Amino acid sequence: MAQQVFATKGNLINARHSLRQAQLGYELMDRKRNILIREMVMLTDKAKSLSDSLENTFAEAYAALQNANVIDGVILEKSAGMPIDRTVEISYRSVMGIELPQLSGGDPTPKLCYSLADTDSSYDKAYVNFLKAKQTGIMLAEIENSVYRLSVAIRKSQKRANALKNILIPKYKEQVKFISEALEEKEREEFSRQKIIKSAKAAEKRS
Repeated sequence: MAQQVFATKGNLINARHSLRQAQLGYELMDRKRNILIREMVMLTDKAKSLSDSLENTFAEAYAALQNANVIDGVILEKSAGMPIDRTVEISYRSVMGIELPQLSGGDPTPKLCYSLADTDSSYDKAYVNFLKAKQTGIMLAEIENSVYRLSVAIRKSQKRANALKNILIPKYKEQVKFISEALEEKEREEFSRQKIIKSAKAAEKRS
């Protein structure tokens, strides 16, 4: 491809500029990819911990709910008085230009919304654990969505970095080499031509 470029000083300047831009782009893309990978690894570890915690919390909540059903009878009517929770909100934070979600589940503090006289402590434990499960589930959803978005961005960054490294940078290096060698050859030919002309003129003067 380099042979299709005319060997001029202007094209040499342009080829060198394009090479510098491609190299800088690769460095920035590689740095971005590494930062995103570190972020994703950190979130993946956190997601594993939250997933385990959520599983344990649900197990405790259902066990407490089962106990409450045994002690207080079927508590469907009592649980019907629990308010519907619509407090989940979403915002975003940016990591290297990638928008990652931030979820908020409102106030995690348990609120008394049922009669203590009509319920057992198992009901309280179930309520607290389900509330905790909600908060943990929100955090887990936030992290899992962030991991997915980061993985997509990492693949795109890797693809662009590979294109710069394996296609554009070699292309511009070849162009710079071809034009530089062609210009040097022209300079040597011009020097030889001038030297021949000078020798011919000197010979004419002597004759």
